[in-house]
Amino acid sequence: MSTFVHVPTSRITGDLEAIGQRPGADSGDPQLGRLRFDTDGTVRAGVWEPRPGGWPVEEREDTETCYILSGRAVITDGATGETFEISAGDVIVQPKGWSGRWDVKETIRKVYSIGL
Repeated sequence: MSTFVHVPTSRITGDLEAIGQRPGADSGDPQLGRLRFDTDGTVRAGVWEPRPGGWPVEEREDTETCYILSGRAVITDGATGETFEISAGDVIVQPKGWSGRWDVKETIRKVYSIGL
């Protein structure tokens, strides 16, 4: 059964759980913070925040939709080489199978939803 979730602004903008460095990071020191508000196991959702740094993404296992709350990053699409500068207010979708690169310039905070 699905569960209704309400997360007040104070939780979205507040302190996050520290979860260590982004696996696969090859530049900077992208320490991560996270607040999970998963519902019923069919969707992973929450707030995620990496500090500046970069890492490759190889063939995502799932599709992730993100709303950027703050910060700035450059995302490079592995298939086309096109770069996208993202910042507060942007929405991005990283589809299953997508490969590319994240380079966080200013700490990013995003709300994400990952379909399983």
